[in-house]
Amino acid sequence: MGLYHQAAFAVGFLLLLVMVASPPPTYQTKPGCLNSCGNVGIPYPFGLQKDCYFDDSFFISCNDSNLPVLPANNTSVLDISIDGQLRVLSPITSGCLGYQNYTQVKTFNFSPFVVSNTTNKFTVVGCDSFAVLAASDYQTASCYGLCDNITQLTNGSCSGKGCCQSSIPNGVKDFLIVTSSVFNHTFVSDFNRCTYAFVAEEGTYNFSSLDLLNLQREFPLVLEWSIGNATCEEAQQNRETYACKEDSECYETDNVGGYRCNCSSGYRGNPYLSDGCQDINECEYPELNQCIEKNSCRNTEGNYTCSCPKGSHGDGRKDGQRCTATRNRLPLMIILGIIIGLLILFLVISWLYFGFRKRRVIKLREKYFKENGGYLLQQKFSDQEGNSIKPAQILTEKELKKATNNFHESRILGKGGQGTVYKGTLPDIQTVAIKKAKKGDETQVEGFINEVTILSQINHRNVVRLLGCCLETPVPLLVYEFVTNGTLFDHIHNVDKLIPWETRLKIATEVADALSYMHSAASIPIIHRDIKSANILLDDKYTAKVSDFGASKLIPLDKSELTTLVQGTLGYLDPEYMQTSQLTEKSDVYSFGVVLVELLTRKRAISFTRLEEERNLALHFVTSLQKNQLFEIIDHQLQTNKNTEQLKAVAMLAKSCLSVKGEERPTMKEVAIELQGLCSIEKHLWGKDNLCAQEYESLLGKPFDDSANGSTSLTIKENSIEKSVTFEIETGR
Repeated sequence: MGLYHQAAFAVGFLLLLVMVASPPPTYQTKPGCLNSCGNVGIPYPFGLQKDCYFDDSFFISCNDSNLPVLPANNTSVLDISIDGQLRVLSPITSGCLGYQNYTQVKTFNFSPFVVSNTTNKFTVVGCDSFAVLAASDYQTASCYGLCDNITQLTNGSCSGKGCCQSSIPNGVKDFLIVTSSVFNHTFVSDFNRCTYAFVAEEGTYNFSSLDLLNLQREFPLVLEWSIGNATCEEAQQNRETYACKEDSECYETDNVGGYRCNCSSGYRGNPYLSDGCQDINECEYPELNQCIEKNSCRNTEGNYTCSCPKGSHGDGRKDGQRCTATRNRLPLMIILGIIIGLLILFLVISWLYFGFRKRRVIKLREKYFKENGGYLLQQKFSDQEGNSIKPAQILTEKELKKATNNFHESRILGKGGQGTVYKGTLPDIQTVAIKKAKKGDETQVEGFINEVTILSQINHRNVVRLLGCCLETPVPLLVYEFVTNGTLFDHIHNVDKLIPWETRLKIATEVADALSYMHSAASIPIIHRDIKSANILLDDKYTAKVSDFGASKLIPLDKSELTTLVQGTLGYLDPEYMQTSQLTEKSDVYSFGVVLVELLTRKRAISFTRLEEERNLALHFVTSLQKNQLFEIIDHQLQTNKNTEQLKAVAMLAKSCLSVKGEERPTMKEVAIELQGLCSIEKHLWGKDNLCAQEYESLLGKPFDDSANGSTSLTIKENSIEKSVTFEIETGR
């Protein structure tokens, strides 16, 4: 054999060794199909040609620039992972000072793919800027970027000053982004004239103050994909359409419908192709096998075995029996000694194990108690000693699991930003609502402590009652009284449900009384900070119960306001609080005014499906009053000859609550008294039972009795309302 042939043989042999030693390629395509577009690999079930992809939703188009795109929306594809992720380019939504329409709306549709809520963030860049991400299933995310001058900004920080980020709702496939500004960048226009908003993979954007002048880049966004809409069990019924091939396993995801495939243990490759999962030779990779002796490893199909050297026996594994020297015969006494020794060792180990296990359970409960804010909660109660705080009942995890059938999905009442609420039944046959915070969300601990602290010192018939809590679980659990009839939001925005005016007025009066109690009669004044129709529960008799105190604040008696990070719900937020970050009792008054308008109009506080000038209900309502168009916006079901003056009175009360300046708004005590007076007029004029009659000891200092002062006091109250309404409507104030 010549020298050239010898060299060629040696090179070929080395290449063969490399091919055998290397694991099979992770990404593969069907035979005869293109496997890449430009520098991007296109693994099956995706494909670039007909018959090369699983179905039409996995078709990738390779454009004239040799770049892969999603054909449905021409979105550029950066990377495709066989593990269920698809990385694409996400453009920026922006609205700038000087354009005819400053508020900008841009829609995005990535269906059937889901925007990953674990790897992406919704980011807003700008001062005097805010933006909203609204999904088609009514899930939303919002963010506010506030600052007065460029010296307040910190490069690399995105915590609210010039840049803010929030989480993406779960399961979003299509959404729109609305960018806007409170003052149209008028006061910051020298260094920032635009609001920028985008969804991007977490960690891909690093804030710089230079971005306030011009941010025109695109950022990567991570989508999640799966096969079809069926579960693994359902998909396996039809083997012809079942995507997982031999030597693979099917699994389902929490936030994406359908299923995915993985190569089984001991195999690597593409589980969606026949022969796509290839056996790994674990013996070639020390990190993949547990053999004691390197040369004792023997590869098998999908696994491997180890052997012991001559003169020893065992399985030869580090994580198994290892290898033991073989002896022909052991003396009987040695065998008995070993047996007795092992028995003693077993007893000692058992004693140590159960002792350790018991200590571990105790330490674990102490760990959860600490992580759930137990010590901080004890400190809160200690600081409030001498006040009317009553500690909540401490319940065990075992009791709550039994009450909710181990937190079964059928017991879920609802999900929200604070966690999941379950319906449960305690041993005394009492039906309760149990709120379970989100696992791994440390920000929920502060809200948990805050809610327990506040609700423990409130005793009011129109505030949902806290019955107990559980601190020994991985996430904190709160137990409330069960309110049977859903939320006020569900009733007033459901076209199939009709709430008469008397009931709406009763609900408004009860909520006002609860807020008045919190502001004026509680031992330490309380600001709710998130009053909205979704946080007002109703029982079978339509009695209102104010709930969700996770964002509430206790106001020291020597202070009238607090400086806090702006928090609340878009559409209900006090504009003065949003601008100054100064939280006062008047912030709750503004939010209550929005609820009053919802009761009058049956319209949502914010809706991007309405005309631009009507999107914000509060602004649209005030504008309608100024134009003497009150009865054009009020719910037509309320307009009767009997309640016209009451509707005008409540409308003017709502208007005063919605004043831009907090000092011009009434107190909740004044609002409650005014509404109670309207309820009394309802009883006096039409001879109906007083729907609002209840004891108002916390508000007036004695039970309410409209007969206490005779007809004279009623007439005076009635006349004052009529005069006020007439002046406000006729002058268009």
